[in-house]
Amino acid sequence: MRKDIPKKVIHGDRIIRLREITGKKLLDFGANLNPFPPEIGWKPDASLLASYPDDSYHRLKETIARRVARDIDEICVGNGSVEIIRSFCYATLSQGDGVYIPHPTFGEYLFSARLAGAGETADPDEAKVRFLCNPNNPTGTLLPRAHVIELLRQAERRDQILCIDEAFIDLSDPSQSVIDISSPHLFVLRSLTKSFAVPGLRVGFGCGDEDLVAAIEAIRPPWTVNSFAEDFAVRCLARSEELKTSRKSITAEREWLTNAFEEIGIAHRPSDTNFILLDLSKPAADLAECLLARGVVVRDCTSFGLPQSIRVAVRTHEENQQLVGALEACVH
Repeated sequence: MRKDIPKKVIHGDRIIRLREITGKKLLDFGANLNPFPPEIGWKPDASLLASYPDDSYHRLKETIARRVARDIDEICVGNGSVEIIRSFCYATLSQGDGVYIPHPTFGEYLFSARLAGAGETADPDEAKVRFLCNPNNPTGTLLPRAHVIELLRQAERRDQILCIDEAFIDLSDPSQSVIDISSPHLFVLRSLTKSFAVPGLRVGFGCGDEDLVAAIEAIRPPWTVNSFAEDFAVRCLARSEELKTSRKSITAEREWLTNAFEEIGIAHRPSDTNFILLDLSKPAADLAECLLARGVVVRDCTSFGLPQSIRVAVRTHEENQQLVGALEACVH
């Protein structure tokens, strides 16, 4: 067995197990999902189980292509965007290559790069691939489109690939997206998980140069997007315009939450999306444990390198009120 395989990245996906352990109906503020998703009205078609999925995923890719104004050959799909990150790294990186990753951010970029044999560099000029999460997880910061385009121009001059993860941009400001730009030096990731609140289905897609997409599709194991997930994704994408309503509601609730945090005296980072990073004066694990005892699950950000921070999702108003009440009890 290989000795150089890194440890798995810690994610905030504990809710099912925590509910089993505690026997409680816990409120999950650890998962950054759209609290106001469009009503899809989908019912699984059992007849889909009788055949393999179409491994070309032509129907799904055609739907995505119309949505993002890209050619179908510039689109790859996967069992969530994490699978695409993994395949992207195997397609672009070799032993000894360097990647540049601004921290704190999603841990799968570095983990996948290391699995492919690459390492992290502190010098962006030395990187073969630059990763950027926009809006960033866990800080919630959104870089404007003009800034990202300048990073792309730098990548073009340095013969690098800029990988932009836009998993949360549909819940932030999609006008700042760069998914419409075709360049051999740009690869853009998207996820339906957050926008439509369906983490159990696992559907993601990426847009990039045709040759890179072909390589990613070759690396992806066959049939990784199951037939139910593909069918649901097609229906979701047809309702994407309804996310405007989601964004408006999220913005209102985010503002209410930040005002409440200020009244309590909890420091927080400015956020442009559906979650907020809170900076504490105590270990995040202690506060997370106190909140769990009150039926609220949050994301301990120690694994992001922020041992005194937690991340909380923006949820419905009633749920947000319960979060604030639990925080008041735990911090005072």
